[in-house]
Amino acid sequence: MFFVLADFIIMERDNQTNSVSSFILLGLSSRPEDQKPLFILFLTMYLVTITGNLLIILAIHSDPQLQTPMYFFLSFLSSTDICFTTTIVPRMLVSFLSEKTISYAGCLTQMYFVYALGNTDSCLLAVMAFDRYVAICDPFHYVTTMNHRRCVLLVAFSCSLPHLHSLLHTLLLNRLTFCDSNVIHHFLCDINPMMKLSCSSIFVNEIVIMSEGSVVLVTPFLCVTFSYIRVLITVLRIPSAAGKRKAFSTCGSHLTVVTLFYGSIFYVYLQPLSKYTVRDRVATIVYTVLSSMLNPFIYSLRNKDLKQGLRKLMGRRKS
Repeated sequence: MFFVLADFIIMERDNQTNSVSSFILLGLSSRPEDQKPLFILFLTMYLVTITGNLLIILAIHSDPQLQTPMYFFLSFLSSTDICFTTTIVPRMLVSFLSEKTISYAGCLTQMYFVYALGNTDSCLLAVMAFDRYVAICDPFHYVTTMNHRRCVLLVAFSCSLPHLHSLLHTLLLNRLTFCDSNVIHHFLCDINPMMKLSCSSIFVNEIVIMSEGSVVLVTPFLCVTFSYIRVLITVLRIPSAAGKRKAFSTCGSHLTVVTLFYGSIFYVYLQPLSKYTVRDRVATIVYTVLSSMLNPFIYSLRNKDLKQGLRKLMGRRKS
């Protein structure tokens, strides 16, 4: 898909005139003395992200006790986080030390995968919230409701819809003409700073972002909110304090991830294009890099089964 999309973008650009052929990603800082420290910081974060998420995936697939819907979804979330971070960080590392220029096709291809994988993360978080809702609010039907076939369909939907959404916005952006500045004030190819550079009308792009884009972004969050409202109502009806603590402990990690992820996304995208500032770059780091790095720690620290699975995995590696 990467090469097909890149070839299509190149063919479309060949039919347009007065357009730039590459962009310059300014990154997080333009000061030369900041580049090496930033390189070391993000390289460390990237290695921790890859290692942590790979351990989660291996632990889940190697431990029979973790073969449940919740961990099935978590393994796909970890896989998506690895791909999501890999789409962004290696390009950042290159720009810190040497080349800040990225080709037009490369820029739009990066944007495509950033949106596709980021929204896949969003959909998977909604699916995981639904899983917790069924487990707590309807435990007697959990096995039949969250059967393997339904889990596979939920994951397939979570992966396919974001790609269609991302393709739509990438193709619409590809219609624009960039004839003046090619400097992107960001560390990745994002739709808002790129539209700021366009010297053609972005009316259609803004309408689609505010309509279809908002629906795709907000709907998973509403599903998460609805699920946890029902969970909260159910938990408050549990008579024992121990029962309430146990129910909340199964949701606490997921709620932390949801807050971190959606909080930063809403800050960046649910605002007018004219207000896009440097602070949005920092918020973008939270949901693109920091969230993917912290997820393995958040899910494993308070989860006894997952910690036991990780111990078993490390024990096998040592023996």
